[in-house]
Amino acid sequence: MIKRNLLVMGLAVLLSACGFQLRGTGNTELAIKELDLSARNAYGPTVTQLRQVLEGSGVKVVTGAPYKLVLTDEQETQRILSYAGAGRTGEYQLSTVLKYDIRGQGGVDLLNDKIEVQKVFIHDGNNLVGSEQEADTARVEMRRDLVQRMMVRLQQLTPAQLDQLQQTADAKAKAEAEAIEAAQKAEAQTPRQSPLELPQQ
Repeated sequence: MIKRNLLVMGLAVLLSACGFQLRGTGNTELAIKELDLSARNAYGPTVTQLRQVLEGSGVKVVTGAPYKLVLTDEQETQRILSYAGAGRTGEYQLSTVLKYDIRGQGGVDLLNDKIEVQKVFIHDGNNLVGSEQEADTARVEMRRDLVQRMMVRLQQLTPAQLDQLQQTADAKAKAEAEAIEAAQKAEAQTPRQSPLELPQQ
C-alpha cells in the first residue's frame, strides 16, 4: 500500500514537473492586473461568471481601467445531429459563439476576435423534462468552457503588448485625421469654377 502511494505521488510530481495540469486547476494568473469589463447583456451569466473568475485570479475589474474587454455578442445555435426511432430527435448539437473586443484609451479597438464552443446532448421525445435538463447542463458546461478559453486568451496578453497595440492604433488614427485634414485643405484651396454663361440669343 505504501509503495502504491509512493508511486502515485512520484507520478504526480513527475507530471507536474513537465507542465501537466488537470483541467480547471491550472494557474490562471494574468499579466494584466486591471481591466474594465462590459457586455451587451450587462447582467448575463457569461459576463457575471467571467468577472468572478477574473477577480479570483487577482485582476481588478474596475470602470475606467486603461483597457476594456467588451463582450459584443453571444449567439447560440442548435442543430439536429441524428434521429432516433419513430422520427424522434436523437442528438442535438449546441454551439455558442462569443465575440469580443479589447479596447484601449479613447475607446480605440485594439483586438477583435471570437470564441466558439460546442456540446452534444441526447434528446428523448418521451422525456421532455429530462431532455431540457440535459440541454441546460450542456449550456452551463459551454459557458464554463467559454470563460476558460477567454482566460487563456487574456493570459497570452501583456501590458506591453497592449501598449504597443495602443500606439499602433493611435498612429493610425492620427494618420487618418491628417489625411482628412489635408484633403479638406486641398479642397478649400482649389478655385471653384464660375458657372458657364451662355451667350444670349
